[in-house]
Amino acid sequence: MDRKQFILTSGAGLGMTLFPGLVQCQSSTLKDENKTISKIIKDAEGDVLNVIGDIQTHKLIGSDTGNQIVEWVDNVEPGVGIPPHVHSHEDEIFRVIEGTVEIMVDGQVTVLEPGDIAFAPKGIAHSWKVVGIQKVKMITSAFPAGIEVMFQKLAQLPEGPPDFQKVSQICAEHGVHFV
Repeated sequence: MDRKQFILTSGAGLGMTLFPGLVQCQSSTLKDENKTISKIIKDAEGDVLNVIGDIQTHKLIGSDTGNQIVEWVDNVEPGVGIPPHVHSHEDEIFRVIEGTVEIMVDGQVTVLEPGDIAFAPKGIAHSWKVVGIQKVKMITSAFPAGIEVMFQKLAQLPEGPPDFQKVSQICAEHGVHFV
């Protein structure tokens, strides 16, 4: 039996003949709900934020991805890091491109080198710090999106040593708590 004959005799052909717009309607409805756009971002492009010493270049944000994911590149000097904290809303993936990062996820500490990846699910304490003498380039993804708003607020804080109470307040407003 050829393909056309199979479709006609299986009933799928009859359904598609009687209701041809049904599949198209569902497809366009899903597309409208996600409101994603295609986008190509070159290495030197993106919105650069200084988030308390973590120089982040935001490549994709929630408005680009239907609030599914946000992705940024961290360019961080040796010694800079993020203390242990827990996210209430988003999972994170860390991919080291250059340099070395000591990362702690759920009490397990390891050193990530270029090509290594760590996954920190929401609700699990994690932290990271650049170790060694080389600057780190790391791609970080968070999903769902939304945390980029917190980073934008943190980047607006005055230069100099951070006011940890203010940082904690901004983070808590976005479901991130230090432990």
